[in-house]
Amino acid sequence: MNSLEEFVLSHNKDTRTRCPDCADSRKKKNIKTFSITIKPDQALYHCHHCGLSGSFWRKKFYEAHMNEPKKVVQIPTQLNYNVDQIKSFFEGRGVALDNLDTLPAMTTGTKVFAGEKKAAVGFVYGPRENPTAIKWRSIDGKGFTCDGAPRAFYGIEQVGEDDEELTIVEGECDVIALASVGIKAVSCPNGAPIKASQHRIDPEEDKKFNFIWNERDRLERCKKIILATDNDSAGEALAEEIARRVGRAKCWRVKFPEQIKDGNDAVQWLGAEETQNLFENPEPVPLSGVYSAADYTDAVKEIYANGHGRGASTGFDSIDDLFTVAEGQLSIVTGMPSSGKSEFIDQVMINLAQREGWKFAVCSFENPPHMHIAKLAEKITAKPFYSGSGQRMTEPELEEAVSFIDSHFMFLESKDGNLSTIDSIIDRTKQAVMRGANGLLIDPYNYIEAGSGEEYSNISQMLTRITSFAKAYGIHVWFVAHPQKMYPRDDGTYAVPKGMNISGSAAWFAKADLGITVHRGDEGVEIHCWKSRFKWVGQQGVAVLDYDLSTGRYSEKMKQTSSVNYARATGRDWDDLDDF
Repeated sequence: MNSLEEFVLSHNKDTRTRCPDCADSRKKKNIKTFSITIKPDQALYHCHHCGLSGSFWRKKFYEAHMNEPKKVVQIPTQLNYNVDQIKSFFEGRGVALDNLDTLPAMTTGTKVFAGEKKAAVGFVYGPRENPTAIKWRSIDGKGFTCDGAPRAFYGIEQVGEDDEELTIVEGECDVIALASVGIKAVSCPNGAPIKASQHRIDPEEDKKFNFIWNERDRLERCKKIILATDNDSAGEALAEEIARRVGRAKCWRVKFPEQIKDGNDAVQWLGAEETQNLFENPEPVPLSGVYSAADYTDAVKEIYANGHGRGASTGFDSIDDLFTVAEGQLSIVTGMPSSGKSEFIDQVMINLAQREGWKFAVCSFENPPHMHIAKLAEKITAKPFYSGSGQRMTEPELEEAVSFIDSHFMFLESKDGNLSTIDSIIDRTKQAVMRGANGLLIDPYNYIEAGSGEEYSNISQMLTRITSFAKAYGIHVWFVAHPQKMYPRDDGTYAVPKGMNISGSAAWFAKADLGITVHRGDEGVEIHCWKSRFKWVGQQGVAVLDYDLSTGRYSEKMKQTSSVNYARATGRDWDDLDDF
């Protein structure tokens, strides 16, 4: 066991500490740049300064726990219910129930809450005759427990296969309360994941959204999805995440009055008629049409008070000085052949996956998935995949890397021999977004089937489609496009291609939210930002990174965002940057 492995495995919980590799060589030696993330079977590490990252297998811990007997939960199949108990429970919540047979399945029984046996109401997931899980709530309302793991909407059995409208709430009691006043709804099985409001949903927590994937066919058929999650920050975050995954264009939001928390509260305090009116008049999630300035007052005040913030970090301080990665935006990436465009985006995606828990859909025409996975594994392990170019990654290291990739990457591949169109890519990406994807890579453009019109018009329409999709689903899209043929200058060097140099259309420059060129210079690989639509995301400038040919990994070199630093790093005049 080497010293780095011993250091990482000496930690039993997530932590941030000094980097054992680069801290002693830096002026500020005590800055904690080294993050360690502990999983049951592995420990992940990443230095935010030097880029050192990888993982080690927690063999001793894993083997000690892998043979532990798992608790087997017996879900009763003979379900009965005490009508009076259920009615009394909901009367205490201000809800009057008549015929329980018309409601989603419930049961009653006795369960242990905090060591004390209590009478309880059970909300049955799945068919009554073969339940998949039961969530129990004590009659006195002071305890929760669960048999099995709910993985579907509660009450979905009440929704017809051909129904084109679906109302989603956050709790089972809301479903029953709304049903009592004639409103058909289903409930998310797990409420709002803790980190949803932070847009930092790790793979384990992301599994809580499997109920969306499990009902993907029904959700795709629905023309209108009404979101009536709780009237708090967690509920708002849950609604936003559901809307992002199913498509904001068909989502509507029930806006509860300030004092009303949820559907149950609405029935209890507003009454049947006012609650029905509230659910019959939801607001569209995407803002469309014509609105007054007053409709945006809250958003303007929020920006005034707190600013826009920035997008997610690329994992490189020098790049973050140029640009960050924002949801709902389109990045156009160009560069000369073999300049490292794809490798750079791969590195950024790995950094986002490790630091922010992002997940990605990858449409890479030049790298089959198995070869792309090998490249990603090199960036995770910091070791080459193939033999002959340094210390090769071990098989356990490869397995750990592939496990990480499996949790964060989905590959869009057409195996039927048909050419990909932008619409087919979008359709497949919608499926990936339902599985939690935050980003999409399309690499490169020239493999996409062209339309029947002029090239300029085709490209413009294609970019409009992908931009609208990115905004509607809240994902970041990287679109790689090759420049037109470039000719050497008198000194044999090549100009840095920019947005107006991309083959086919000026729309590449016009439609980009963020424009990036990856260019091999004398001092390293230059990352040029030639366009940023929004100042809070980025600015024009250049940063230079080091590149390891054996692993395809990028690492920090020096910060360059000013004309002085640019000229110092590249030997070029700043005017080159504006040569569109």
